[in-house]
Amino acid sequence: MTAEKPQKLNIYTFLATLCGIGFIPVMPGTFGSLLAYGIYMLFSGSPFQGKALFYALPALIALCLIAVFLSTKAEKTLGKDNGSIVIDEFCGYYVSVLCLPHSWLIGLYAFALFRVFDIAKPFPIKKVQELPGGWGVITDDIIAGIYTNILIQILTKIYPKFFGL
Repeated sequence: MTAEKPQKLNIYTFLATLCGIGFIPVMPGTFGSLLAYGIYMLFSGSPFQGKALFYALPALIALCLIAVFLSTKAEKTLGKDNGSIVIDEFCGYYVSVLCLPHSWLIGLYAFALFRVFDIAKPFPIKKVQELPGGWGVITDDIIAGIYTNILIQILTKIYPKFFGL
């Protein structure tokens, strides 16, 4: 019987776990999303609205493609769609606030709803996890972000006061 060799952490796992946040033993995905919300709150206005969208959307697409690459590499060390890989929650959260007014309340609702969709995995979120490599890791969170965004877009039109608008 041989002792199993510990797996080596590398730059890919470091980045895919958002500098180690993914190694928090309880609810790492929630902490990854919370980091995204915290950074969102540092902006004085929405980077995902108006003229800023012209720059932010390509940056978000690039971030998601980089996340696919990093997740693919990190899975080789950590395992298939390992819970420590939280860069997907980071990307998905920003999809959830895309083209929405910037406020702490909308950001907070987006955080909560995004986590609900990411955990519940309604169709086709669960199915897209079967995509190969990092595509499965990232795509399910992108769809959870889209669901969140659509729901908040609708709710802000129906009842803007609820969101402080």
